[in-house]
Amino acid sequence: MRLKTKLVLAFTALTFAVVLVLCLVFLGELLRQRITQTGDSNDVLVREVTLSTRQALVTGLREHPPTDNSDEAFQSAVANAIRGYQPLTDEMNAIVRYSPPVQDVTVTGLHGVVLSSTDPTLLDQQFPYRSPFNRISGGGVLEQARTVFGRPQVLDVTLPLDRNGQPFLTIHLGVRSTFLRSSYAPWLKAAVIFALVALAACVVIAALLSSLALHPIERINQQLEQLMLANSSTPLIEAPRDQPDAVVRASQSIAKLGEKIRTTEQIYSALQTNLNQMLETLRDGVILFTADRRAVMVSEAVEGFLGRDRDAILGSTAEDIFHRGTVLGQAVRDCFAMHANLIEEPVVLEDGREAKVSLQFIHGEQTGNGERLGALLTLHDAHSAKQLEQEIEVSRRLAAIGRLTAGVGHEVKNPINAMVVHLELLRSKLAEATDDSAQKHVDILAQEMQRLDRVVQTLADFSRPIDLRLYDYDLREIVRKVGALTAESFSHQKITLVEELPSTPLMVLVDAEMLQQAVLNIVLNGAQAMPAGGTLRIVLDRNDGDARLRIMDEGVGIPAELLPKVFDLYFTTKPKGSGIGLAMTYRMLQLHGGSIDVISNTNQSAPDRGSTFTILLPLSHGVPGERSRV
Repeated sequence: MRLKTKLVLAFTALTFAVVLVLCLVFLGELLRQRITQTGDSNDVLVREVTLSTRQALVTGLREHPPTDNSDEAFQSAVANAIRGYQPLTDEMNAIVRYSPPVQDVTVTGLHGVVLSSTDPTLLDQQFPYRSPFNRISGGGVLEQARTVFGRPQVLDVTLPLDRNGQPFLTIHLGVRSTFLRSSYAPWLKAAVIFALVALAACVVIAALLSSLALHPIERINQQLEQLMLANSSTPLIEAPRDQPDAVVRASQSIAKLGEKIRTTEQIYSALQTNLNQMLETLRDGVILFTADRRAVMVSEAVEGFLGRDRDAILGSTAEDIFHRGTVLGQAVRDCFAMHANLIEEPVVLEDGREAKVSLQFIHGEQTGNGERLGALLTLHDAHSAKQLEQEIEVSRRLAAIGRLTAGVGHEVKNPINAMVVHLELLRSKLAEATDDSAQKHVDILAQEMQRLDRVVQTLADFSRPIDLRLYDYDLREIVRKVGALTAESFSHQKITLVEELPSTPLMVLVDAEMLQQAVLNIVLNGAQAMPAGGTLRIVLDRNDGDARLRIMDEGVGIPAELLPKVFDLYFTTKPKGSGIGLAMTYRMLQLHGGSIDVISNTNQSAPDRGSTFTILLPLSHGVPGERSRV
């Protein structure tokens, strides 16, 4: 069924219901008024009969008083007075003759016996029971309608006549219900005709209203179709012929337009994510301004140049971001004031760094008047670039030194092996001698040569290239494995290991065995710093784009002057330490692109305050156990 047809039927049903209710109320009110009018007129007539009856009693009893004082004599005198008074009889007959609703007029005595009536058949008979008229006039609409349009009956209008405070005569007017029905029929016919006319009118009005209601939807549908045609390279699929409703077509157009908007939003979100990732990886600060000089895009590196949070810069004007009291602010604001481009202008910042500033204004290509669309500001840290070049050069030299060290270690190890062989031969020859002092010197030489061999072997191992097997791995699992490995020994040392791990995985691209060894080295180092026991906490969380692992002990701590040497090869403060573990850990993390730092828990390393080792590793977005493609 078409929507227009549904609207027409709905409007028609609603209007018909309203008209029907109004008609019923109207007819009920007419019926009530008609019954009330009839009751009022009958009440006047019965009072007139009552006055005539009083007059008949006065006249009759004066002329023919009762023969004795008995009730029978009095009732007989009353009956003779009423029947013998001709004006009362004439008045009762006139009421029946000239008042159509009245069927008869009757006067009854004390026990309901008819004394006088316009109906001769009722004389000296018991007066029959009739429904009181006042019960009908005071009843509801349904009861009135049932009485008027139901079985024909005579309604009784009564008025008692009292003697000594007690009724002894009753005046009855019989009202025919058929009269009420015949007098009400013309009004009912007019009301039915009115209802039918109203119903026909409501159908026409409903059709017009439905057309008017659908007209805006038709216009909206046309605009939606034009919008879809203007933004789509494929033609729209027309609505089926059996569904030409405007609402159906509008709904289809809105659904297609919503799907296109969702697709566009997904593309925009992906582009925005890629743009944000690109801006976060840039070392140069980039700010994009609109035509009214408001920043709409700010890279993360800008914070390092301006010392302000990027969220506070977004939406601000160039005047709010750059102050003329600074060298950078003066240069940028002068260029904005003169609308002149700035190309790699060297500027010395307040912290002494040298930066190169570029400001280029963007103009519209399709506007003939060259309207400015915005501006792009680029901040390049020249000092950082030079420092990076120096670090690369140092790394290159360290790699060369490492290769040289490996070669030297290999060349030194061969003579040491030969010396050890000859020393053993010398020891066997001196064993037959009685001089113990010579044997003592040989033992000392053997110990020192073994220590020298161990040092050369360590140096060769440290400088040897390592083949990494990188996989995407959940860093929480590595922490749990380290805790499982140390649980037994820590229980004997009275050390409590507390692991604070996030609920979601932190994926890193690492060689799991090597990273586990690096974390284990730091955990064991913290345990060795607590000979009397304590709590060792491992806290893992997310820090921007990195996974941060903090290992905090309650040991003796590290003096501030020794902090720079903690990760140096062969540096140790332990009597039996080798100084290799933390150096190897530092190298392992460097191979993974991470970093490690050590501080005290109070930001100043001091004895008896413990130390905190912080490891940072770049997060990945791979699947656990997936092999890296690099």
